[in-house]
Amino acid sequence: MNIKFDEDAIQKIQPMLGDDKKLLLTFEDGVGQYSQHAMIHMQVQFSINIVAKDAPTDEYDDVISSNLGDLLIKGYSKEDLDNNMVISFNKNMNTLQLHGDGGPIDDNMGLIDFTDPNGVKKNPAR
Repeated sequence: MNIKFDEDAIQKIQPMLGDDKKLLLTFEDGVGQYSQHAMIHMQVQFSINIVAKDAPTDEYDDVISSNLGDLLIKGYSKEDLDNNMVISFNKNMNTLQLHGDGGPIDDNMGLIDFTDPNGVKKNPAR
């Protein structure tokens, strides 16, 4: 299983990254401290989360490789993912989109930098 970030997505995310941070691909099911509760959402939802390297990530028990580095995931979320995926940045909507071998997975992904005090407020998708 792998994810490729397109150039626009890389330009959006990379400035937020550093050796002191790690990437999560969060299945928005309300499980864990980085997941928004999914009570009002009926579709599959994911977000890219940036957390401190030493932040607790106990729920994230699996890894997907990408051209931006490893993304930690909740292992059970693999059933909603494909073997080959692309994350692209939609400049018009200012959102990330996750597509796989079978087509769209989430056309309105969140991007939350939990290392920024206003990171949740800056999330364009929610």
